[in-house]
Amino acid sequence: MLGFLQQPVMVTTEVNLNMVALTAVGLLSRLWQLAYPRAVVFDEVYYGQHISFYMKRTFFLDGSGPPFGHMLLALGGYLGGFDGNFLWNRIGAEYSSNVPVWSLRLLPALSGALSVPMAYEIVWELGFSHCAATGAALLLLIENALITQSRLMLLESVLIFFNLLAVLSYLKFCNSQKHRPFSPRWWFWLVLTGVACSCAVGIKYVGVFTYLLVLGVAAVHAWHVIGDQTLSNVRVLCHLLARAAALVVLPVLVYLLFFYIHLLLLCRSGPHDQIMSSAFQASLEGGLARVTQGQPLEVAFGSQVTLKNVFGQPVPCWLHSHQSTYPMIYENGRGSSHQQQVTCYPFKDVNNWWIVKDPGRHQLVVNNPPRPVRHGDVVQLVHGMTTRLLNTHDVAAPLSPHAQEVSCYIDYNISMPPQNLWRLDIVNRESDTDVWKTILSEVRFVHVNTSAILKLSGVPLPDWGFRQLEVVGEKLFRGYHGSTVWNVEEHRYGRSQEQKERELELHSPTQVDISRNLSFMARFSELQWRMLTVRSDDSEHKYSSTPLDWVMLDTNIAYWLHPRTSAQIHLLGNVVIWASASLATLVYALLFIWYLLRRRRRVCDLPEDRWLRWVLAGALCAGGWAVNYLPFFLMEKTLFLYHYLPALTFQILLLPVVLEHISDHLCRSQLQRSLFTALVVAWFTSACHVSNMLRPLTYGDRSLSPSELKALRWKDSWDILIRKYW
Repeated sequence: MLGFLQQPVMVTTEVNLNMVALTAVGLLSRLWQLAYPRAVVFDEVYYGQHISFYMKRTFFLDGSGPPFGHMLLALGGYLGGFDGNFLWNRIGAEYSSNVPVWSLRLLPALSGALSVPMAYEIVWELGFSHCAATGAALLLLIENALITQSRLMLLESVLIFFNLLAVLSYLKFCNSQKHRPFSPRWWFWLVLTGVACSCAVGIKYVGVFTYLLVLGVAAVHAWHVIGDQTLSNVRVLCHLLARAAALVVLPVLVYLLFFYIHLLLLCRSGPHDQIMSSAFQASLEGGLARVTQGQPLEVAFGSQVTLKNVFGQPVPCWLHSHQSTYPMIYENGRGSSHQQQVTCYPFKDVNNWWIVKDPGRHQLVVNNPPRPVRHGDVVQLVHGMTTRLLNTHDVAAPLSPHAQEVSCYIDYNISMPPQNLWRLDIVNRESDTDVWKTILSEVRFVHVNTSAILKLSGVPLPDWGFRQLEVVGEKLFRGYHGSTVWNVEEHRYGRSQEQKERELELHSPTQVDISRNLSFMARFSELQWRMLTVRSDDSEHKYSSTPLDWVMLDTNIAYWLHPRTSAQIHLLGNVVIWASASLATLVYALLFIWYLLRRRRRVCDLPEDRWLRWVLAGALCAGGWAVNYLPFFLMEKTLFLYHYLPALTFQILLLPVVLEHISDHLCRSQLQRSLFTALVVAWFTSACHVSNMLRPLTYGDRSLSPSELKALRWKDSWDILIRKYW
């Protein structure tokens, strides 16, 4: 019965020593003296601020990309015991003792190190030799720009890691498809492909290019599955549903998960609150939530409110008025009504308060019980501190003459009657009887007499308007736009009819407690929209460059300079590898077109399996370069050399593929192959030599004299190489 115990349990496994060695040297090259320099290097000053926000659970808004990458960096800080207390205000600043530099840089370094064996696996899974796979891995290993970028608290190496993981997972899934579809291995690689694609997009928005590439290749393969006559209709449907679930639905869910964790962690009010809506701000601890705690939910006749513009551009601001009037004559000679100014003011102020008045009554207090204001009701808005009514008329606005002037009415005893009736339009209502709600309702004010809509033009007024933002009545406006939409941010029920008592009341808190927490999807939608539309700093930078500069490596970035010696770190690529990778891409394109034309003429230079392998390698490697490079020509943003690194990685993968193809299919004789192999060895030796020459600028661990620095310029080093090797 227990006879099986008489024999030992044996487990056998195969270990690819190439993979082990590549992983080891990859880790060594990226982790060597990782905490050096112990100073803020280039964009670490930018990412470090976000890590501190995570450590303190303070909300922030970053328009550069989704939160997954920042959370990974923050995870390194958390594991290292970082408390977030460091002032990230200057490149080159020495890190204090509480900053775990090694931990903060660990995850990018690991990502860069693991990309080396992953390159080996990708080329091997494409069906090429171990020699080509090893060559691809070694090129990634010695590429100086990739080493530099992965040894710092930056995100490009993490993005490259997930790009490669997505491609590798899909290749392993395709190879599993040929043998055992729907097996656990098949499902594992398919699901991992979807997760890796979502992670790439979650690091930076440009990760979507690799995701779309994988989706495109998967769509072509799915098309072939549909045409496979050996599969039943049910089987084909299962294949399509599995791919749709893993490559479309799952990435969306994982992407949402990133934001869910992000919003769960950042629960406290922070410096970027004002960019968000009032409802979003009220969902955070402190800040507006502390101010609005206890506000009534429903706006009633007699309510005292502040009205914030939903659009929030160019800055968040509130409807505002003050005692000053429009000048009689503007600088351009046009006249005005000389009424009291109405503006949008970007700061909290007592002059931001307005009273919602029933036009049929004189009282400015809330009845008991309150009479709520509903969609379609006609109201008057009384400025709290001056008791003048919001008004517009057929007078041109000061800076937007196509629109009407908005003012608070002053009776000058002339033939200019007040026009101060406004119809409430609740934009996000669920029915025509909806009640106007604090924070939650987005409303428009439509002028009863002229049908003009109260709108923020966003134009700063001259000195006579204290540089506050212009508010107009837009009569010709069509459709929805945030500049015409307002929401109540602060709200209290008015109890005092006398003006002096009411002025004191405007400064006092309210007592009714109403919870108005937003749902996750509402917060996600708003945060994602703000991330996509927030204005970034597009000013020229000393080290900014164009996509054309990247291909020829006609640019670099000085990341760090030692304050006392000439040791420094530069983002500078290996010119031999960059030029060879670009040449290999061109050679692949020419060969592909040549083969395609000949196949059209029924001349097959390659067997069918070799042709399909050649096409797939081009689709993933050359295609990966194209989708990660060409879109930058259309981007209106400040660009740097490191933006090219994901595209370069795919180019490097293509290089040994092209070299092997030339050796196997274009070199006809053994002598030609031997000569070509000798050329490849000499070329690789020169690449290693350049990599070693640039080592002081990659690691920054050695002082350099001015003559040594000049010799490391790639054009000068190229001349040295030509003299030495050729």
